[in-house]
Amino acid sequence: MPAESVVKMSHFMRDHQLTISFVESASTGRFVYDFTSVPECGTTVKGSIVCYNVSVKETLLKVPKEVIEQYTAESAEVTQYLADSLRGLIPADLIVAVTGLASPGGSETSEKPVGTMFVHGYIGDELFRKRFVFDGEPDEIIKQTIDSTAAFLLEEVQRVYA
Repeated sequence: MPAESVVKMSHFMRDHQLTISFVESASTGRFVYDFTSVPECGTTVKGSIVCYNVSVKETLLKVPKEVIEQYTAESAEVTQYLADSLRGLIPADLIVAVTGLASPGGSETSEKPVGTMFVHGYIGDELFRKRFVFDGEPDEIIKQTIDSTAAFLLEEVQRVYA
């Protein structure tokens, strides 16, 4: 069952004939799963790309290898590249890109601990960037990321499109 924020966001988008696309790394497709779990989402959700492996980020989404090497695959800089690429691959009114560290074993540091999630994208042509840090098991971190992102996006689309 998707979070209430996802349901509200989906209903607002449906009522305002808005579309959304996702490119997901750390969330492994959970954004698109939650949004497509809302009844009557067919006109809202355009699609999603899961780019868990760095090779997909480089080849399909055209993130320069040098950017990944300099900033890591789980970084704000890479997340922005993902959002920019998605705009050309699956155009939509809302573009959402997600990377981060839901579990140990990535590029975590004291400045970027496990639980750090980056969400970048576009509402129309307006860029947004969010950095969240959550505690918990990987599943909980992803759920918190989706819920917090949906709540943020709902506020923003209501401001832009209401």
